[in-house]
Amino acid sequence: MPSPELTIPHHAFREYDIRGIAGKEITVELAYRLGWAFAGMLSDSGRVVVGRDARLSGPELLQAVIHGLTDAGRDVLDIGMVPSPLAYFAVFHEHAAGCVMVTASHNPAPYNGFKLMRGKESLHGDDIQQLMQNMEAAPEAKPAKPGHVRQQDICRAYHEYVSNDMQLRRPLRVVIDAGNGPTGMIAAPLYRALCPDGRCEVIELFCNPDGRFPNHHPDPTVEENLAALKKSVLEHKADLGIAFDGDGDRIGVVDEKGQVIWGDMLLLLIARDVLRDHPGATVISEVKSSRRLYADIEQRGGTGIMWRTGHSPIKAKMKETGALLAGEMSGHIFFADRYYGFDDATYAGARLMQLLAAQDKPLSALLADVPPSFSTTEMRIDCAEERKFALIDEASAWFAAQGHMMIDVDGMRLEFDDGWGLLRASNTQPALVLRCEAETQSRLDEIRSLLEGWLSAQA
Repeated sequence: MPSPELTIPHHAFREYDIRGIAGKEITVELAYRLGWAFAGMLSDSGRVVVGRDARLSGPELLQAVIHGLTDAGRDVLDIGMVPSPLAYFAVFHEHAAGCVMVTASHNPAPYNGFKLMRGKESLHGDDIQQLMQNMEAAPEAKPAKPGHVRQQDICRAYHEYVSNDMQLRRPLRVVIDAGNGPTGMIAAPLYRALCPDGRCEVIELFCNPDGRFPNHHPDPTVEENLAALKKSVLEHKADLGIAFDGDGDRIGVVDEKGQVIWGDMLLLLIARDVLRDHPGATVISEVKSSRRLYADIEQRGGTGIMWRTGHSPIKAKMKETGALLAGEMSGHIFFADRYYGFDDATYAGARLMQLLAAQDKPLSALLADVPPSFSTTEMRIDCAEERKFALIDEASAWFAAQGHMMIDVDGMRLEFDDGWGLLRASNTQPALVLRCEAETQSRLDEIRSLLEGWLSAQA
């Protein structure tokens, strides 16, 4: 058992998860204490699912979490190295009390951390801070009866669930890039099985798990990380390319021309499909998403809700509103239609393949009727942690005083007839996030200059 004097790195306990440098901030002692403290936060008496991604520090951290849980009297279901969504799937499929996934998502190789579920809800916000406080208290005496560990291959149950739910109308050729995370081991055989006759062709890139991530950084929202995928799609004349982040909860997509389909346009495509089967359904996205997404949802009779960025707030809003679908620019796609409502890139890829196979058009043609626009990338501007939220409040007050219309569900999104500009505080970094969209390049430049000019004046 670790000593009561264990130092907790407070900055690693963030809005949605816990992340830091493995061996320095995320230590074996910290993992043990986390398992012990988390056990005390669970009301359900069922097993706790534990899993890990491909990071080199994962095995020892996973074992430390298991020891903490079992020393606190909890039974554990160890599902080994899997994408994070399979840990979530196991909670639902096995009726577990919750889960601890050892992962740092798309962070660089030296990092590791934890994503947690209490029951069927993500642990986030104040609950993560409460966990940290519980960890700081000295562990109590061990219970008279320690918990037991059972190992289980959840991949087979997941494969059967998804493949039984959908089959493709025609065979596809798809390239997948797992970024050396664990998702390729799951997605490749599943996608091949989606055609009843086994004629789906899956070309694999970097599907061997390697926690050093030797080929490229496992973040599909950065276009340079998709270079190999684009090249392979063109070389193999594939119907599409699918990329996964380090723990498989975020998806990146490339069409048959090698062009990236960003998260909001991917959600637009999938929303059209869901609305065909469920007229009037609610679809949720975030403040960084294109105005074209929300307009398309409304035009097809759906209800579009713009909400706060982050998988935990999105999932909570889905539950509150009964939304069947949600998604973010970052590639988190959440299906409550035929699925459990959490973000799963492998499942999202399968649904996209089913959508495409039902058409006699290439993927690029399915977005041909979306009005063109000009937009910036998601720009991050360094800003001190203790300053970033106050600065957004000051910006909101100043622009409101100038008579600007805005949406303030998450930061400040200025709304104009021909575009919009967003400024918000990042929940995961000491940074501000800036993104703009407009009908012309010149108008985009004006909106961007308006926001950047105000920021420059505060320096």
